[in-house]
Amino acid sequence: MFPRSLTYQNNKSFFLFGPRGVGKTEWLRSTFPNDLYFDLLDARTYSLLLADPTRLDERIPAHYSDWVILDEVQRVPELLNEVHRLIESRKLRFIMTGSSARALRRKGTNLLAGRALTKYMHPLTIEELGGHFALKHSLRFGSLPSVYIEQDPAAYLESYVATYLREEVQQEGLTRNISAFSRFLEVASFSQAEVLTMAEVARESSISVKVIQDYFTILEDLLLAVRLPVFSKRAKRKLISHPKFLFFDSGVFNSIRPKGPLDHPELAPGASVETLFYQQVRALNDYHTLEYSIFYWRTQAREEVDFVLYGPRGIHAFELKHADRVRGEDTATLQLFLRDYPTAKCHLLYLGTEEYSEGDISIVPLERALQRFVDMVA
Repeated sequence: MFPRSLTYQNNKSFFLFGPRGVGKTEWLRSTFPNDLYFDLLDARTYSLLLADPTRLDERIPAHYSDWVILDEVQRVPELLNEVHRLIESRKLRFIMTGSSARALRRKGTNLLAGRALTKYMHPLTIEELGGHFALKHSLRFGSLPSVYIEQDPAAYLESYVATYLREEVQQEGLTRNISAFSRFLEVASFSQAEVLTMAEVARESSISVKVIQDYFTILEDLLLAVRLPVFSKRAKRKLISHPKFLFFDSGVFNSIRPKGPLDHPELAPGASVETLFYQQVRALNDYHTLEYSIFYWRTQAREEVDFVLYGPRGIHAFELKHADRVRGEDTATLQLFLRDYPTAKCHLLYLGTEEYSEGDISIVPLERALQRFVDMVA
């Protein structure tokens, strides 16, 4: 198991959210090896607590004072009422993991407002991988722990996508038409790292816009994708309003995306670069409590900066290039952004090896930037 950067600083109960496969259970088992553990993916435990959530109290020893772990708590959201009661009456501490916020929101996660923190676990970061990190491998297969362990990471990713369709979408009843949802996933993969237009996805997949909107919500609820908003604070020019779409992991994206000669294969590597950067930045931002909000910037004239980080530490703009050389025009949108936000720090990341500056824009190899990211934006 790779060492994880996720930490907990106090004795307060917390939710731990993250997609299936990021390593939540492994982290729990290694960090809290002797604590009371309830696996809600286990059929017997699931049936027992689903039938009567108060049985949880009965199975916690009378004078128990360590952690109580509820793994995949969204499978029995009614347990939150019992957890609430036990926190108040017995002063117990809970760790509740979930790979879907949807079921919890339906039942009201706010029942625990102020009584439980929220933490996230992400695919492996470059810090966690250390010397095992391989840029080309992560661009193609992503950073889920298993793709760095399995002998056939491509086969693992195919199974991963199929498992989500079967276990999460179908069994949870999130949609009745699995074939339509599968078709939607493939079409959505062509929107990876692109401006998201619902009507276009609906037309390409032959599904109504309303259903497409529901499908995108399902992806977000399952923590499989995000819609990145446009950075528009004190905007000095007309910007678009549509978000940018990103699957959470470059390997999952590459597994979903069709690979035929008519599927624009030349565009996939660039999307993989943006995806890998985003998944790394999101994780490092969480683990190091950097407090940045993540955006992208795009004018109505289609000038775009791939990522903008905005927070108490300032503004950072990142442009990514899937190339080993930087051309003069590659810095044009960053220069435009600097004119609107002169206090911003701008970075162009590429696949070459040389690090240098062009005016106020730093040009850094992608892997080096990921290694030094926390220092760059601190």
